This record gives sequence, C-alpha cells and structure tokens, in this order.
Amino acid sequence: MNYDAFSILFWRVFPNVAAGAEYFHVNKTTVKRWLSGKYPINPMAEKLLIIKSIGYLPNDIRWKGFRIDEARAVLITPSGREFNPKELESFAYHKDEYQQMVELHGHLANPVYIPAKENLLPFRGGRRMKAAPWIPSKLKR
Repeated sequence: MNYDAFSILFWRVFPNVAAGAEYFHVNKTTVKRWLSGKYPINPMAEKLLIIKSIGYLPNDIRWKGFRIDEARAVLITPSGREFNPKELESFAYHKDEYQQMVELHGHLANPVYIPAKENLLPFRGGRRMKAAPWIPSKLKR
C-alpha cells in the first residue's frame, strides 16, 4: 500500500490522528510520520487498517455490501437489515421452525417486515471500564 492510499483510507476510518494512534497502539507522532510519507508504514498497521475499514469481514465477493456497526454491535446486510449477535445465535432454530411451518401451511403471500430487536450493550449505566493499556511483551517483566 502506498502513502496516498494509506492516508486516504486512514482519514476515511478515523476522525483524527489520536484515534488512529490509539487503535494502532502507537504514539501520535508515529502516525503523523506514516501519513507524511517520510517513514515507511508498518505492514501490520496496513493490515489492521484494511480490516477496520471493511468492518472485520473477509475480503471476499460473497461479503460485498455487508458491514458491521461496532457502536451498536450489529451486522448490516446490503438491503439494510440488521442482526444483533443474539439473533444470529438463534437463527438456525428459527430457520428449522420456518421450514416446518412451510411444510404444514405453505408460503405466506406477503410477509410482514419486522425490524431488528434493540441490542442492549453490556455494562449499561456508563460503568464500562476502559481497556487496559497495551504493553509490548519485551517491556513486561
């Protein structure tokens, strides 16, 4: 990845240098050096940036249009449907149940659209703890 592509993708994903530095676990100065083009970009930072930009989904044609909203913890389909983790967990059961209903009664002519259920975040009430700072293994003792 060249410097222009890295900086375009960086500014598309992160609102400021501090957010990018926190994500990559480096100093703001390091990110500024990468963006200026004076220093080579860390290959692992390139890979992490690509993973973050595509929403943690594989770079595969079958996942085209799908994305993940980190803040709300939902998978968003190309048609705009949203699924939270609990719905995805119970999806196989609902599919089996649906197949049995179709066998008994046939298909519905016009099924009703039902929006995704509200996904409650863990640790409600603002008590969520911040992540522990990352310490390189060579500095741990």
